[in-house]
Amino acid sequence: MNKWVYIFSKEITDGEAKMKDLLGGKGANLAEMSKLSLPVPPGFTITTDVCNQFYKNNKKFPDDLEEQVNNAINQIEDLVENRFGSNDNPLLVSVRSGARSSMPGMLDTVLNLGLNDKTVEGLAKKTGDERFAYDSYRRFIQMYSDVVLNIEHHYFEDILEDFKVVNDYLLDTDLKGDDWKKIVNLFKDEVLNMTGTEFPQDVNEQLWGSISAVFLSWQNNRAVTYRKLNDIPDHWGTAVNIQAMVFGNLDDNSATGVAFTRNPSNGDKKFYGEFLINAQGEDVVAGIRTPQNITEEARLEAHSDSISLENLMPEIYENLIKLANKLESHYLDMQDIEFTIQQGKLWILQTRSGKRTTHAAIKIAVDMYEEGFISKEIAISRVDPNSLDQLLHPTIDQESEIEVIAKGLPASPGAASGKIVFNADDAEKASNEGEKVILTRIETSPEDIHGMHAAQGILTTRGGMTSHAAVVARGMGRPCISGAGSLRIDYETETIFVGNKEFKAGDIITIDGTTGSIINGEVKMKKPDLSGDFQKMMKWADQIRKLKIRANAETKVDATVAKSFGAEGIGLCRTEHMFFEEGRINSVREMILAKDEKDRRSALSKLLPMQKNDFIDLFKVMGDLPVTIRLLDPPLHEFLPHEEADFEEVASSLNIKIDDLKQRVSELVETNPMLGHRGCRLAITYPEIPEMQAKAIFEASVEIFQKFNQIVTPEIMVPLISSKKELQIVKDIIDQAATEIIQKTGVNLNYTVGTMIELPRAALRSAEIAEIADFFSFGTNDLTQTTFGISRDDASKFLQEYVDKNIIEKDPFVSLDIEGVGELIEISTIRGRSVNQKIKLGICGEHGGDPNSIAFCASNNLDYVSCSPYRVPIARLAAAQAEVEERKKRSE
Repeated sequence: MNKWVYIFSKEITDGEAKMKDLLGGKGANLAEMSKLSLPVPPGFTITTDVCNQFYKNNKKFPDDLEEQVNNAINQIEDLVENRFGSNDNPLLVSVRSGARSSMPGMLDTVLNLGLNDKTVEGLAKKTGDERFAYDSYRRFIQMYSDVVLNIEHHYFEDILEDFKVVNDYLLDTDLKGDDWKKIVNLFKDEVLNMTGTEFPQDVNEQLWGSISAVFLSWQNNRAVTYRKLNDIPDHWGTAVNIQAMVFGNLDDNSATGVAFTRNPSNGDKKFYGEFLINAQGEDVVAGIRTPQNITEEARLEAHSDSISLENLMPEIYENLIKLANKLESHYLDMQDIEFTIQQGKLWILQTRSGKRTTHAAIKIAVDMYEEGFISKEIAISRVDPNSLDQLLHPTIDQESEIEVIAKGLPASPGAASGKIVFNADDAEKASNEGEKVILTRIETSPEDIHGMHAAQGILTTRGGMTSHAAVVARGMGRPCISGAGSLRIDYETETIFVGNKEFKAGDIITIDGTTGSIINGEVKMKKPDLSGDFQKMMKWADQIRKLKIRANAETKVDATVAKSFGAEGIGLCRTEHMFFEEGRINSVREMILAKDEKDRRSALSKLLPMQKNDFIDLFKVMGDLPVTIRLLDPPLHEFLPHEEADFEEVASSLNIKIDDLKQRVSELVETNPMLGHRGCRLAITYPEIPEMQAKAIFEASVEIFQKFNQIVTPEIMVPLISSKKELQIVKDIIDQAATEIIQKTGVNLNYTVGTMIELPRAALRSAEIAEIADFFSFGTNDLTQTTFGISRDDASKFLQEYVDKNIIEKDPFVSLDIEGVGELIEISTIRGRSVNQKIKLGICGEHGGDPNSIAFCASNNLDYVSCSPYRVPIARLAAAQAEVEERKKRSE
């Protein structure tokens, strides 16, 4: 019989922290904390295997699951001395999700399950508190109706708000027991009205409805979106955790909260968090009530008048600190802890490695290494390479004159300017149209995930530092301000009111998530400071990694940026980009329109000094670092006009007839230019083009040597070859140009000639090609196109559907297709090295900045990857992490 259910309690625990794949992160950690004898309410976990079985079997559970769940319920009943469904001594449980990778707010939860019209009376009698019992019941009705019955929670919120207005109540805690009884009846009437059936009174029906709903939430829109954004595979599934309830809403000696062992926003080693008196967990994260600070220091910094937990319940506070330190020491990472205080007793409901900003992740990793907790290898593995992108963008220039219109809580650092939008759909639409927006909400919910991702920043008027908006924004690296209570948002008129000012949809504001300042208009930004802990982390990464990191760059500006980010050379200089620059495009067009070789050479002679100066600029910036220069690659028609107005302008500037120009364009048009007259085919047809480019490279090399006594070794790359003969023809042209320059100047030249492997045939014939090539650079963009037989420009129309239907795991133009394209690279690598052990191997497509693709390159012992300048730090860290993983494999 399969084991579908795992118990956790002080008395008996089946699982442990290492079982995240089976028990999910939450279930594994609940088991681990129970083994550590921490105060964890007992419960059990239904495994992720059940989730996968559920979807494979048309949303039906395994036959033997019900028996295992019933046995687990009986064990929990014995441990807490309550009975599930008892009218006198009822056991209430929570039903929560638990994927192996944290997905905050994306999956569903049901609390207070087990209440009905009879058990609520037993709970009231047992506790002597009708207010608490019926408050818990109305919470359960609202949550169950939302999660299981698909009745949106705002219907119930409207009923509650109307009731409070009629009865002159301000807060939920103002309501008495009789009030909550009335609310319960109103809620039940709403369920009957919306569904045509009574709210379920059978506790077992409630339980299985909730278990099903949690598994179903794995495929809800927000969860699917979150997984796509965070590369979480669909097949992982979620576990379900059923746990005995403890109550933070029992009385004023009860509370609930969320705490972090270190600050998740800036990484400071300070206990950090928020709590609410007389509340349940969802009250804290939902942002409905603004929570109180746990520590007195945080309360003072926030200028809050609400008492801190440290002062309100000092013994509980000290106990919480001890438990938090124990958890951090055990897991060796910053922990995000959910806790409840029930009548003066502390309970821990969850711990997990806390979501944090990139800045905080780096600081925490560096600090924990320096504190002796973790090694450098573990430290560099604690930072998501892709998240470094968050650090490479501007922040507010403090010297700018700014008009601060309001302040909120600095929930996620960084700054952003954009147009105000009031809903997620508008944010996504505007972003798709190229506009920058600030998503402005009273509070966000998981349904806003797509808009939060599309927005430059997020602003909410409710919620604290642990609200949904804050947690998700930090995970995404978006600036966020929460709890900006001085703002009033009117969704109907799409207006923000603050003081005597009004801001409409489309008005531009700036938010500073580091300070909490909301600023009128767009503000001047400044470049980030990448010193301190960032530099330490990068230094450690450079010490560990074997892969060299180069950049794709063809301008002095790009090369300078790349070098400042730690690039160890240029892996791809696309010379055609230089041709498009102002002042030289006409010379390129003259060359293309030339009727014979003589006229082409005349036009090329104008381009040569321009190309030479481009290369001088690159060589000066890069110094003795390698520079790989790709000869002209795209088809010639790309340099010619296509619109009528452009024809007239070009014809006039070149002093030729429009008809002659159109005739030449029509001659160059190809049915499939991606596979047409381009790359080495152009060089073979028009050898004067590579000759000019080679001379420009060599003349630049000579000038650098003569002026600066600096020897450069350019790597000249021939694109799109499919055979040794093609490469030999172009290599002979390059070598002849070098001989002429050496004879002319008397300066010896150091250079190498290699090729891009971007056609399957080239990969398969790599042994013979390597006989004359000094290096291979895998052009993974074109190699992916030609392997799959699809155009990157058109694939977006259908590739997402392929991902959704699990035909492919990821877009192969974003992350390298290991099975197909990867195998061709492996074949090429093995065959190339079999005849030329010294051949240098790298990749220069967009995959050079993708961590998963970098890991593949490391596992195949390539020499370098080349990526865009702003991806260089990402590639450096990813390469180090890949080497750590390779060491683990070698040691196994």
